[in-house]
This record gives sequence, structure tokens and C-alpha cells, in this order.
Amino acid sequence: MLKIGSLKLQSNLILAPMAGVSDLPFRKLNHKFGCELAFVEMINARCLGHKSKKTAEILRTDKIDKPLGMQLLGCEPAYIERAMDVLVKYNFDLLDFNAACPERKVTRRGEGASLLQEPGKLAKLLKIVVKRSSVPVTVKIRTGYDKDCINAPEVAQYAQDAGVKAIFIHGRTKQQLYSGAVDYETIRKVKKAVNVPVIGSGDVFSGELAKKLFDGTGCDGITVARGALGNPWIFEEIRHYLKTGQELPKPGMEEIIRTMLEHLDFSVDFFGPKYGVVIFRKFFGWYTKGFRKIRPLRETISRLKTRKDVEEVINQICLIRYPRQPGTSVK
Repeated sequence: MLKIGSLKLQSNLILAPMAGVSDLPFRKLNHKFGCELAFVEMINARCLGHKSKKTAEILRTDKIDKPLGMQLLGCEPAYIERAMDVLVKYNFDLLDFNAACPERKVTRRGEGASLLQEPGKLAKLLKIVVKRSSVPVTVKIRTGYDKDCINAPEVAQYAQDAGVKAIFIHGRTKQQLYSGAVDYETIRKVKKAVNVPVIGSGDVFSGELAKKLFDGTGCDGITVARGALGNPWIFEEIRHYLKTGQELPKPGMEEIIRTMLEHLDFSVDFFGPKYGVVIFRKFFGWYTKGFRKIRPLRETISRLKTRKDVEEVINQICLIRYPRQPGTSVK
């Protein structure tokens, strides 16, 4: 259904990279629930060049974690070249260059969305990545830097000329961060400006919103980010809605508990019994978004240190009713 260079995907629904979230346990769970392509979390070219222990852990994968994308952040040619030398040792299927991250700690270094102000510089960096990569290269952008600089169609053309095989675009400016309306019209203009696939993103929290993004932009695919937090069922929900125009029933409490325990096991197996529990605790909050009277259990789980204790708390949520409705966003 979606071809990006030499990479052929049966689905045009993709799991976006999210900092502090897109670890191997999270990706494995979403793969199991119908996500075909997932990404490791964004990695800075400087960190890759320094071969840090944390970066090596982020890049760990296994045979279930395929196909797999990697997202690179940077703005200095020398560090990007060094990073590409390191990446040849890793087995992934797609390399995305980030020109979309709006966080101040990133943009003040001239990285991420700040590159939208310099399309020519971005193109030069992309040419380096394309030349050195053995897998298809894509770029992630936003509609622009701010309301006075909505230049995504121009940036996309520069990127296409540099050799990228697809454009990922979030429908907001850098200044908007993740608030305000998604700009479907600018994504549509990007689609008309280039010949490579365009993958849109922004507020994909339900099947209905996914269809709205497809219909409003004409994009070739979409990425799911915050909508997958505590909701690995979203990929099947979207496919069902696109096919039938109807929302699937939300998962029952037994299914939610079973999925949480599986996620906990993945986390403990990967990070170890101590750190795996610590990592999972934030996911507990996302899984129980909208549950009534959940705060005491959240406060309890924030202090727990063993898998057994966490499992006991998870099993207690069967006593709580939850009002999650079709289309409810998980933030």
C-alpha cells in the first residue's frame, strides 16, 4: 500500500518516533497489534559519533522489530558524516532526518524545526545523508517555522531534489508546538509540490480523525504518535474506520489488563527487573487515561519497584469503571 524507495509496506499507517517513549518494548507491542513500521526514538548525530552507551541501548532491536526506521537529528555536516559511519553497523530499513522537532533545547542549536528557516542548508545536509545511506532516506518537517513562515511546499521541493524518498509532515508550525489546529491545506500543498510519497501527522487519535487527515490532505500515509500512548489498538481501529466508516468497540477491561501485563513483561525483559518497572510506570498513566478514581492506584504504582507489586496494582483496575469513548484522545 505504500512504497518508500525500495521499502514496500503493506500498510500506510506508521508509528512515529517519540522521545522517551519509542523503546523496543513499546515498538514490539505495537507491532503485535498491527503496526507494520515503527521508529526508534530520535537520535542526535553528535551522540552517535560519540558512541554513547545510552545511544547504543536506544538502537537495540530484535527480529520482531521489523521493518524499522531510525530518525537522525543534526545540523553539522562533520557530525552527520561521523554518525552515518556508525549507522552502517545497524540493521534498519529507513532513515529519517528530523527537521521538525520544535523543542527549544533542539532549535536553539540550529537543529530540528529551526532548519525550516534555511531550506538550502537543509538540502545540503540531506544530500550528505542520502549519499552515505544504504536504505531509503526521508525527512520530517512541519508546515513552517511560524505563521509568517509557512514554507513547507518549498522545503519539500528542496528535500526531493536532495534525493529523499518521502516527506513526513506534521501539520503545525514550530511555534505551535502540539497545540492549535492542524493545517490540512498546507499538507495538501506539499502533496501537490512533490512526486514522492507524503505522510501526514497531527492529532491522529481515532479512526475518524485519521480519515479526516487523509481526506483533507490527499496524503499517501499517516503517522500515529500520541494516539498510540496506552492505545496499541489504534491501528486496527483506524483500518476498520477507513473500511467501514464505523468505530470499533473500545477494548474491554480484561483486554486492557492483559495488554498492560504483556507490556510490563516486555519492559522487564529488556531493561531488567528494576529499571523495567520504572520505565513501565509512565505507561500505566497512559493506559488508564480517563479511568474514574484511578489516582490512588497511580500514586501507589509510582512508588513500586518490583514486577510482582506492579502486577497486583494492574489487576486492581478491574474494580474501576472507565468512560473511554470512541474518538477520545489519549494525551
